[in-house]
This record gives sequence, C-alpha cells and structure tokens, in this order.
Amino acid sequence: MKFDRPEEECGIFGVFNHPEAANLTYLGLYALQHRGQESCGIVSSDGMYLHAHKSMGLVADVFEDQGIFNTLPGKSAIGHVRYSTTGSSVTKNVQPIMVDYSRGSIAIAHNGNIVNAQLIKDELEAWGSIFQTTMDTEIIVHLLAMSKASSLLDRITEALVRVEGAYCLLFLSETQMVAVRDPNGFRPLCLGKRGDAYVIASESCALDLIEAKLVREIEPGEVVVIDKDGVNSFFPFKKVKPTPCIFEYIYFARPDSYIFGKNVYMVRKELGRQLARENKIEADLVIPVPDSGVPAALGYAQESGIRFEFGLMRNHYVGRTFIEPQQAIRHFGVKIKLNPVQDIIKGKRVIVVDDSIVRGTTSRKIVKMIRSAGAAEVHTLISAPPTDYPCYYGIDTPTRKELISSSHTIEEIRKYITADSLGYLSVEGMLKAVGTENTDFCRACFSGDYPVEFPILSPEAQLGLFNKE
Repeated sequence: MKFDRPEEECGIFGVFNHPEAANLTYLGLYALQHRGQESCGIVSSDGMYLHAHKSMGLVADVFEDQGIFNTLPGKSAIGHVRYSTTGSSVTKNVQPIMVDYSRGSIAIAHNGNIVNAQLIKDELEAWGSIFQTTMDTEIIVHLLAMSKASSLLDRITEALVRVEGAYCLLFLSETQMVAVRDPNGFRPLCLGKRGDAYVIASESCALDLIEAKLVREIEPGEVVVIDKDGVNSFFPFKKVKPTPCIFEYIYFARPDSYIFGKNVYMVRKELGRQLARENKIEADLVIPVPDSGVPAALGYAQESGIRFEFGLMRNHYVGRTFIEPQQAIRHFGVKIKLNPVQDIIKGKRVIVVDDSIVRGTTSRKIVKMIRSAGAAEVHTLISAPPTDYPCYYGIDTPTRKELISSSHTIEEIRKYITADSLGYLSVEGMLKAVGTENTDFCRACFSGDYPVEFPILSPEAQLGLFNKE
C-alpha cells in the first residue's frame, strides 16, 4: 500500500580507500533507507575488478547474510537505495548499474530524474543500442561507453553534457570514484572524511553513523574525482542559477541532516513557527502527524503557546505492503500506521500539523480517526503551501489531476477531509522560514514554474518518460 504523500526518491553512498568499504557502505545505506525502500545494492572495487550484490528489499534484508560481504572485497564501494520514479520496480532496475565496456568496468548509482531521457534513448536505439533496464540511468551508461575521451572524467563530462534534469551520481571504476551533482543542484550531496578514507553521501546523517566528518557539500555543477592522488574538483558544465528542491527541507531529508547549508530539523521548526504566525487558532492541543510533522508541530506550539502532545502514535514496523483482513475495518490503512491516544485527545480542541496533503484521502482518514477518539474540534494545518503540480526531478508525485489542491479550493478540501478548519503555509511564509537570501529554491510543485524545461514529446513518449510505476 502507498500512503497519500509524495514518495521518496533514492539515496547514494560511497567510500574510497577504506579496508571495510562495503561494510561502511552498508551502514551508510541503512542511514539513507528513508530515501528508498524498494531495492538496494552495493558494488565494490578491489583495484582490479568490480564486485556486486543487489536485490529487491530493505537494506537489512538484502544484506542479512554477513557472508555477502566476503563477496564484496576491496577498499572502495558505492551503494544505492531506490524508490522508482522512472522505470518499474523490478530486479533488473536495481542499482548500482554495473557494466563492462571497452575501457574496463564501471558502476553507476543515480538519484534524480533525467527529463530528456526518452529523446536520447530513441536516438541511441536508432544507432543500435540495446537497453537492459527501463531506467533513465542506463542512458548515461551508453553515452559514457560511446565517448572517445581518454580519461574517465572527460568521458563522464561528455556524457552528462547531453543530459538535462536532476542527478546526483556516483561512478566507481577499478581505481576511481567520481561524484557529480547537476548544475541546478536539485538533490543534496556531500563529501565526508573518515581517517584516510573519503565518503560521499546523499545526506550528512549517513556520515554521522560511520563517524565520518562532514567536509562540505558538493556544489551544483561540481564533479569530484577521488583516486590515489586524493580529491580533485572540477566545474565542467555551463553555469546556471542553482535551484535546490525546497521539499527536501519540508519532508524528504532526515531531520538530523545538514543540507543546502542548514539543519533540516531547525528549518522545519521555523516552518511551524511561521505557520503559527499565519494561522492563529483557539485550541487546547497541537499534535503532529509523525514523523515528518513533528518539528513543524513543535515550532507551531512554541510560537502559539498551545500545549504540544503526541496524540498520534506511529507503528514504525509497517512495510510497504500488507494484507488487509477480509472483514472491513474502518480506516485500516491509516490505523495500521497511526493510532490516536484517546486520553490525550478526548474532549479537546486539537490542531493537527502535517507537511502536505496530496490526494486528501489520508488526511480525511486521520481527521475522522482523531474525531472518533473524542476530539471536540479538529483543525488541520499544513507546514507548506498547497501542492498543485507534479515533480519531474526525482520525486514520485501523482499526476496533476490526482493532486486535490490543483482542482479544489481550500474550503472544498476542508469539507472533504471533514476538518473544522484547514490552513496552509503561504509561499511567502515558506520562503521566509527557509531563508532564501543566497538560494533560489525549486518550488515547481507549488507554482508550476519548472527550472529545467522538458523536451516536446508525443503523449506516448511522455508516458514513458514520466512513468510512475
């Protein structure tokens, strides 16, 4: 079952020059599990050959057998956790992709979405290329293999000049690891160090787990090459104004991560404070929809002076799918994940804080569940503006017609979710809370203003490009 909220994208992690590279990569992927729960994999290098293990499932399940790490020797490794945004959720699409070509072997891990993928794929197939997966990432493999450049850096650069959209990439050859962040910097990526080893991670929380020090964030448009000579940085792409994804702050990144120059937890608390300034409500309690709504609810409570309580308890052991009982249970899908604390809620005027409303079905069930627990009033507040447009840069959001706020007024949504009141954070309030002095964030999901334009495609090709399976 998928819950009614945007789905995560992917997470990438790599270690260079450590005797337990694969083991550390496993731990790094564990810390990034929130970014993708469908599949995962690790590719290691022993200096002469690449070795891989990957499968469908969670990190702990895929690498449950400790003997697997004996098949991943070497002092360098990259890993990937995946939630599919393009390409089906099947074994052939599990990353990292590893291939042999005329220059040796290469493995690639990708977080993001390439918007001109279908055009490039059509061109490559016309020249005789055969694709083994349905992922946009494989296009980069083909472009890299076709390059006549002598160095890996030049081959990667030549390939990526053709590519448009969002990408954080990790490449692993027999002797080098290369990290790349697209010129817009849609997704986060950072560089760390543990002793003599270098580490690349989607989020800094993964560095913390293996006790690596955060050196810095990798900049938009930067290519970082790590080999026996250390770390070298290059900026080979045409410079554009960076537009990192503001939804990383609102929902996707882990609260303990440091991305785009700030701590995620502190940003979310400030979003809640700003929400309180814009939405003053007479109430007895502020409760979050856990877990992502917690910091914003705390910020709202502190700014408003209304008491904060954990009125909803989350079951952290719910998988992505489960078998529903034959006998109908009201709100079963939500109740298996969340359950109200009746002694806290009963008779109270409750403000419930969440980070988004997508289709509205889950919000409706949560409101009814809180009311059935005895709440006198239920007021829903969202710590972001209405999500009116889908994302094509690596987040799995529904089509526009499925986004309730794209076709309904706030009052109509309030009636649908059965809340006594409904309030969103304004775009201006969101930007003020996040702080945009030096950054122009991508907020296309709120405005429809997409920083990277899409190629003109036939309807059939668009369905293939933006396949949300």
